[in-house]
Amino acid sequence: MRFVTLPLPAELDGDLWLRPREHNYVPPERRRGHRHAELEFNLVTRGSAVYLIGGRRVELRPRMLLWLFPAQPHLQLGESPDYAAWIAVFRPRLLKRVCRTEATRTLRRSQPPDLLLRRLNANAADALDRLFAPLAPARDQVELFNAGLAHVLLATWHAFAATEDARPGLDVHPAVERAAMLLREERLELALPELAERAGLSPARLSRLFKQQAGVSLAQYRNRCRVDRFRECFGSGRRLSLLQAALEAGFGSYAQFHRVFKAQMGIGPQAYRRKVQQEHA
Repeated sequence: MRFVTLPLPAELDGDLWLRPREHNYVPPERRRGHRHAELEFNLVTRGSAVYLIGGRRVELRPRMLLWLFPAQPHLQLGESPDYAAWIAVFRPRLLKRVCRTEATRTLRRSQPPDLLLRRLNANAADALDRLFAPLAPARDQVELFNAGLAHVLLATWHAFAATEDARPGLDVHPAVERAAMLLREERLELALPELAERAGLSPARLSRLFKQQAGVSLAQYRNRCRVDRFRECFGSGRRLSLLQAALEAGFGSYAQFHRVFKAQMGIGPQAYRRKVQQEHA
């Protein structure tokens, strides 16, 4: 999977935000399989999401805390319309400065000993939410924000270490992971026979394994990828019409797009367009 450079201001030691941050937009680096130099955590507040992480299928639900390390490639398979999570990333320089004890040294590794995923109890999750909320909007106060990030890092790791509810995830066949990555590629509309050939399985076996291990059918996953591409193409609604963006994303018709979009997003395309335009007014 590709290595991406996160768009972090040079003066910041990382970032912290509550997703969705902007009309549920999914940036390209999160749609595709990727890894990056920064340590990352995700703490789910509502909804659910499914990831492929190092050959494992991981389902995230409320109060689950997941750590992602620089050598861990990860790919999102999908999410529920109401999915929301706190996401933080930490530059290596912050880890070097802050993580000096035996208890925190793991955070400086490029690869963890195992998948680090646990479900916090309600009190621990609520305490972290109260810690994160006032810091996230303070990115323009560099010294305060960087000091807060250090505290967030240590507090979150302490909450994780105090939790015993480990959830390692399920192993995924390499062909399933390969097919998911191929379908996530921009404007790559592979028919099932070609997709199966490139993944290394027969069409029937790939379809069956993908549904079993990814939790969705190939057709459902392909449509999720198209919706994500539509949101990127449509952007603020100033460059392309709904139909133009839908066709560019790989949908065959407006009727197909409307049906799939409403099923996944919970609102119709016209309502989504109005919402986006209001946010950019």
